[in-house]
Amino acid sequence: MSVGLNPYLAVAAILFTIGVFGIFVNRRNIIIIMMAVELILLAVNINLVAFSSFLHEVTGQIFAMFVLTVAAAEAAVGLAILVTFFRNRGDILVDRANMMKG
Repeated sequence: MSVGLNPYLAVAAILFTIGVFGIFVNRRNIIIIMMAVELILLAVNINLVAFSSFLHEVTGQIFAMFVLTVAAAEAAVGLAILVTFFRNRGDILVDRANMMKG
């Protein structure tokens, strides 16, 4: 008894929707926005692995590893920018981020 493709696509669609709503609903807290972007990337990874398993190919799983690598780099760079921004400004509000110099 195996699980079909539809439950994986449903979970990925739910995660993607939560991520999009997380970006649009909360526009002030940059950490919540970064977490929402990570949810969107997780939904993409679930789709890649599900289709890769369904089609009996490894290509989707390889792309999923690349997406994981990009997500880890994005999180590291984003958090480093946030720490620097917090040290300079004292807060991490998104609407005040346009005052950065560089």
